[in-house]
Amino acid sequence: MLDIVYTISTEEGPTIELNARQKKILAIVKENGPISGEEIAARLNLSRAALRPDLAVLTTSGYIDARPRVGYFYTGNVLTAVSKVLTRFTVRDVKSRPIVIREQTSVYDAIVSLFLDDVGTLFVVDENGCLQGVVSRKDFLKTALGNTDLHKIPVGVIMTRMPQVHTVTEEETMLDVVKKICEHEVDSLPVVRMQGSDNNYKVVGRVTKTNLARLLLELSEGS
Repeated sequence: MLDIVYTISTEEGPTIELNARQKKILAIVKENGPISGEEIAARLNLSRAALRPDLAVLTTSGYIDARPRVGYFYTGNVLTAVSKVLTRFTVRDVKSRPIVIREQTSVYDAIVSLFLDDVGTLFVVDENGCLQGVVSRKDFLKTALGNTDLHKIPVGVIMTRMPQVHTVTEEETMLDVVKKICEHEVDSLPVVRMQGSDNNYKVVGRVTKTNLARLLLELSEGS
């Protein structure tokens, strides 16, 4: 069943979207805060882990805040100071160079690339540089544990294929990136640009948790 999406517009920032579960969480925190994540999960008959992405969205967007040993409480602010800053920067401002491989690359060679470039995810592209899939450290680990010959297995066998890959465009804000990383629980997102009329997405960069952390550090230091 799809969640119903609610939107609230503000004069100080972009439209903030809340799904039905997030709206329920907001109502619980507003009425009972401060309240722990475990208590919120119990009221919704869900696990704490299942609520983590929704709590991250509500906190980042400024609807609620959290304090150690206190819990979550309602703030009434649509955008916190951090959220406002993140909306000022687009993916184009922060993206880094993507590390790409071909579908025919062996798992062994892909693992070598992973370590040489010190990344956690590789993007699989075709001859035109269009995204075909992604493969992560977790994928490589599961394959290696199978005691198979990694030289003989192509990356195409173990990768996550389009359209199951979550992407981001250069025009989206870093707040959008935070929401996607939290919602989908990934470490990085391929930055794509539409190419041609066949819904092909050319990989033009990557944005990661490290990019986000570096941005916040530079801002805190006044860079």
